[in-house]
Amino acid sequence: MSSAPTLASSQQAEIEETIKRIQTHKGVQGFILTSNDGSFVRSTIDNSTTMSLTGLIRTLSDKAKSCVRDLDPQNDLTFLRIRTKKQEILVAPDKDYLTIVLQANEQT
Repeated sequence: MSSAPTLASSQQAEIEETIKRIQTHKGVQGFILTSNDGSFVRSTIDNSTTMSLTGLIRTLSDKAKSCVRDLDPQNDLTFLRIRTKKQEILVAPDKDYLTIVLQANEQT
């Protein structure tokens, strides 16, 4: 796992605020915040799960971005939601970061 990049205090404050907001939502089981260069910024999930999940979700997110661009070159993927029987995986690709949130499926 790559070391966390050095962040400006304003970026760090923004990240902390986002994390607090995410954690207040019902059913949140964990989250991963990684920079687009592959460095892990924050995670509330164990390291091995963080690494494997991030690799898989990054690949899926890149494929989804490509698919959206193929359908409309002037469009871009802003959010990806994957619902399984047990949980939802919410993915927010950004210019600088990839945010992954694991949330309990309300149907379970």
